[in-house]
Amino acid sequence: MTMKRRFSSWSRLLLWSHAAGVILFYLILWLRGRQRDLPAPARSGQPVKQNEALPLVSIIVPARDEERNIRRCVTSLLDQDYDNSEVIVIDDGSTDGTASILANSARQHPNGQRLRVERVDELPVGWAGKPHALHLGTQAARGDWLLFTDADTWHAPGALRFAMQQADNEGADLLSLGSTQELPGFWNKVLMPMAYLGISMLYPIKAVNDPRSPVALANGQYILIRRSAYDIVGGYARPDLRATLLDDRDLARVVKDNGFHLRLDDGRGLVHVWMYQDLREAWRGWRKNVYLGNRGGPSFFLLQLIGLPLVAIAPFALLLSGWFIPNRRARNEIKVAAAAELVSLLAYRGWLDRMVGVPWYYALMHPLAGAIFEGILAQSAWRVITRKGVDWRGRQYYAK
Repeated sequence: MTMKRRFSSWSRLLLWSHAAGVILFYLILWLRGRQRDLPAPARSGQPVKQNEALPLVSIIVPARDEERNIRRCVTSLLDQDYDNSEVIVIDDGSTDGTASILANSARQHPNGQRLRVERVDELPVGWAGKPHALHLGTQAARGDWLLFTDADTWHAPGALRFAMQQADNEGADLLSLGSTQELPGFWNKVLMPMAYLGISMLYPIKAVNDPRSPVALANGQYILIRRSAYDIVGGYARPDLRATLLDDRDLARVVKDNGFHLRLDDGRGLVHVWMYQDLREAWRGWRKNVYLGNRGGPSFFLLQLIGLPLVAIAPFALLLSGWFIPNRRARNEIKVAAAAELVSLLAYRGWLDRMVGVPWYYALMHPLAGAIFEGILAQSAWRVITRKGVDWRGRQYYAK
């Protein structure tokens, strides 16, 4: 069959154009992932140097109704083998048992004297909850370095010492560590790989770590920043950071824009996080971020809305439809194209699933994840564009 005859119909041209696009899409994502150039601290076995004079690190933890997580988080921070640190928890108007758990931790833990708790009862006008809590934490901090971390994290004993050594070795002013995602339950395992796919597409790690690139990103679950750099850029007291719902990304952007050295490294095995309990919580959590976190503007976001079903759902739909086409020649060609798409898709998903610790067979849930994230993307955009607002942890935010 000649090339001319093969593409004599628009349907075949569209079919093979789609197949080529899907294969190229997953190949690019895989190549970007392979080029991350991140150390694997938990598996490296490299000794961490012992410094005689350790800089004081102020660890700041915003907590709002975190009775489920706060004891584990604070205990792991007080158990760090880095001896010169303080832990400051900002209790951001919690109405559950967070305060009593913190009080017990301060009394009962051998290093409880390092723990300080500051209470916030009202959120000032013009602030979002987390930036305000982090700002208050920095005001109370005495350290040469600040570590921002979330209440749903757990830290291996050597995490802070490793991060400080990495920052020193790389000359980083802001060092952020990726974390091990704890993914109990069906929906966490379905959705997290798709979330990682989107993040890696918008924020390739190689570009983040390239000082010549404007792309900036940090993982809010672990941000270690030099106090002097934080103060120079103005920190979360800056007007453009006070109300941000993307506090990690926007702080990284400001730091990088001001010429400081930003580094995003691999902290798997050192920092663990359990983000969401169920589908409802995951939907609301990702809905808060996905539209505002889009790096390409409204037109690129529209392209994402169109493209996600084409790369996540259509390959599976094509394979199924291939069994019901009456024309044998067309049916076989559709099957071949769908098979080529699925090979690239499943190969990438298999690699990604291993990276995030998800069983291989969840790759078959890829179209389900795509459909759910399509809904999240659409609703996130709708709520921001119509100024309906974003609700999170009992507060309503209206992005500008």
